[in-house]
Amino acid sequence: MDDIFDSSLNLEEAHLKEGYADGYKDGLVAGKEEAEQVGLKVGFEVGEELGFYRGCVDVWNSVIRIEPERFSIRVRKSVKLMEELLEKYPLQDPENEQVQELMEGLRLKFRAVSATLGVKLEYHGYPKSISDGKDIEF
Repeated sequence: MDDIFDSSLNLEEAHLKEGYADGYKDGLVAGKEEAEQVGLKVGFEVGEELGFYRGCVDVWNSVIRIEPERFSIRVRKSVKLMEELLEKYPLQDPENEQVQELMEGLRLKFRAVSATLGVKLEYHGYPKSISDGKDIEF
């Protein structure tokens, strides 16, 4: 008689373990999908910001080549340092521990060059809708 009642007494625990195992399995699948989406979004945002800085450096370097006397030595050096930081950025290794440090260095150099030149350039990111695009300042 103990064997018959024993299985019914452990029914709740058996369902709990089964539910946990099913939830864990489903969570692994959902977690991988969500991680992929977050990775794509963050990767796009990082690439977009790096592209913005690359574009600024390319324009500044073009003007420096044409009229070097228009830029102080300090600005030319800062632009060169920005270019070096862009080249050092590990695009193929997003888990590299230097990515945050390099991005922060790029942001600081960008702000320094913009302030020194007296221009108001800000990176706001890709507009989410058409109406958001009206507020972008270059």
